[in-house]
Amino acid sequence: MTPTTLCPRLTGLNEIAGNYDALLCDVWGVLHNGTRASNRAIEALSGFKRLNKPTFLLTNAPRPNLQVLRQLEKLDIPLETTFDEIVTSGDVTRGIISNINNPIFHIGTDFDKSVFEGLDVEFADWRSAGTVVCTGLYDDFTETPEDYSKLLADIKKRDLPFICANPDIIVEHGGMMRWCAGALAKKYDEIGGQTMIVGKPNRPVYEHAHVLLNQAAGRTLDNSRILAIGDGINTDIAGALGYGLDVVYISAGIHAAEYGDADSPEEEKLQEFLNANNSTPVAWMPRLAW
Repeated sequence: MTPTTLCPRLTGLNEIAGNYDALLCDVWGVLHNGTRASNRAIEALSGFKRLNKPTFLLTNAPRPNLQVLRQLEKLDIPLETTFDEIVTSGDVTRGIISNINNPIFHIGTDFDKSVFEGLDVEFADWRSAGTVVCTGLYDDFTETPEDYSKLLADIKKRDLPFICANPDIIVEHGGMMRWCAGALAKKYDEIGGQTMIVGKPNRPVYEHAHVLLNQAAGRTLDNSRILAIGDGINTDIAGALGYGLDVVYISAGIHAAEYGDADSPEEEKLQEFLNANNSTPVAWMPRLAW
């Protein structure tokens, strides 16, 4: 039965900012949609940062943080006043890649090869590689996961471990949906392949971010004092809750179609959606605002 009351809807982040000492905010779907930044989200992050509390971005981007920072600059996001630091899935993936001692078969765009920059890596095709590192599809504008069925079956025949640098299944890009590395990892897992999923919702990326937050705060922050914000129910929300953080759900993100109009969702349907996904955010808002 659907509860008669929904978890609180926030008008702005300022309503609960005083309850927390640090912030971990998702990027794609909250701060921007791939082509346009949200001015209200920029104001929200800037407002939290003005309280002299560590304000971090946490993204499943499969690239080093420097590459993501360049993308944010192109979207005219004022880096210095909006947040303190960015932690990417690509950062954590680089640590894993540095310990691989066999040739790597890369699935993803040339742009995402930045995850390998500066590392001693030998590349090979799937026939002679020892490990697969997937940062996404080769062409996420035109391809779908089904286009990779044969390739994944061939990789499975060799029982290659499959490292997924971006757990996201799909993201919105300027109103268009694009498939991510997580969709290929899911297909590989379904045929019995060995997968290692890096980034949200998995614990290592939160542990990495937590260490950096402690350094920024100059003390050890209890989980209860860190607030997470995101729109992905199976990544941002599940990951934060699994790590023991409070989380604010941004409902107008990738799941908006589940419960009506993006900016005026049907609250009963929204609650049903949260219940179906065993999600208990402390609050929600359609779009991040201060």
